[in-house]
This record gives sequence, C-alpha cells and structure tokens, in this order.
Amino acid sequence: QVQLVESGGGLVQAGGSLRLSCVVSGRTFGSISMGWFRQAPGKERDFVTGISRSGDTTYYADSVKGRATISRDSAKKTVYLQMNSLKPEDTAVYYCAATYTLSNSYIGRLESDYSHWGQGTQVTVSS
Repeated sequence: QVQLVESGGGLVQAGGSLRLSCVVSGRTFGSISMGWFRQAPGKERDFVTGISRSGDTTYYADSVKGRATISRDSAKKTVYLQMNSLKPEDTAVYYCAATYTLSNSYIGRLESDYSHWGQGTQVTVSS
C-alpha cells in the first residue's frame, strides 16, 4: 500500500520560492509515476507537473513552465516540487499523487490517472 505525505507549504511573498516534498511509503517507489496537482479555492484540482517512474521524463503545465522543477530521490522515496518566482495565482492546496505503471516514461495528467493521493499542503503567495 502506498501512502503519500506532503510538506513544505507555507506563506511566501510574490517572487519567492518554496520546495514541496512528498514522502512515499511502501516498497514500490520505483514502480510509480508521480504527479503534483493543486486546487485553488472554488476551483477544480489542476495538474501542475509529473515525473515518470524512472525520473527521466517530466511534464509541466503551461502555468508553471519555467518556474517549477519536479524531481525524485529514490533513496529517500521522496518527490520534490521546487517553485520559483511565485505569484499570487499559485495560491492553492498542493497535492502529490502516485500511480503504478509498467512504463518508464508514463506521466498521467488527469486526476483519474492517479490511484493514490496525499492529504495536501497549503501554499499561500501574498502580493
């Protein structure tokens, strides 16, 4: 069973940076593709970025491209989301998600592509 625990959220001024972490429990870290989603108040949960199980492939939503970097550390069973040049519109609850896959390059981009979710971490960007 995979469990995900996010951390690293908080309050930051516009233009600042944050690094979110998602620790994955279980023995199957190398078999799962990971993603980050976010949900702003009153809005749907949107895909932010994803990384393949091998770590060789990443994908970013246009809204964060150039400002975000996703990475994974197999030894720590952790996926990171580094966010720079933060904007007030980045304010949201950020969720990490995982799905098992046989493909080394697969990255899901829909909520329905993922089977496991963390509890979320709040990111608030003040102007």
